[in-house]
Amino acid sequence: MLGIWKQLLEGLAQSADLQSASIDSTVIRAHACAAGAAQSSADDEDLGRSRGGFGCKIHAVVDGLGLPLKFILTGGQKADITQAIPLMTNISAQACLADKAYDSDEFLAWLKERDIVAVIPPKANRTVQRECDWWLYKERHVIECMFGALKYFRRIATRYDKKSMHFMGFLTFAAALLWLR
Repeated sequence: MLGIWKQLLEGLAQSADLQSASIDSTVIRAHACAAGAAQSSADDEDLGRSRGGFGCKIHAVVDGLGLPLKFILTGGQKADITQAIPLMTNISAQACLADKAYDSDEFLAWLKERDIVAVIPPKANRTVQRECDWWLYKERHVIECMFGALKYFRRIATRYDKKSMHFMGFLTFAAALLWLR
């Protein structure tokens, strides 16, 4: 494909408010017709099994105003932390807001190298608890609101597309519409 919607989203993201960036993911249930793409496997099409059943996971990063900057699709069973560094690559925010799923020493060190403040609550099983700016952490709601706005599109709320590139194309189109409203 040409990637026109991706280019449009990247162009719109040039004017992002990067005082803070929030990262998170959401699971999208796949309809039964999404399975079985010709000459492909579920892994190739970013589909997998999770507690909720057959589906995919959208990993996203948004700017301080809740406007989407980047998406990554994976199978529904993938852990959030596996996509944290690829999501934040080339994002020059002052702070990164994320939930406990992103509390790993590797990611925290990666953020520190780039002078990005990590606003991530520590997991309960950490031997040395870290501080978290809970006042700034409240701003993380913008990514949840963005996922809610994206799920108004029926084609995103339930994945009907067999090919992940078709699903990603509509996802970036919907994200461009969020930028243009």
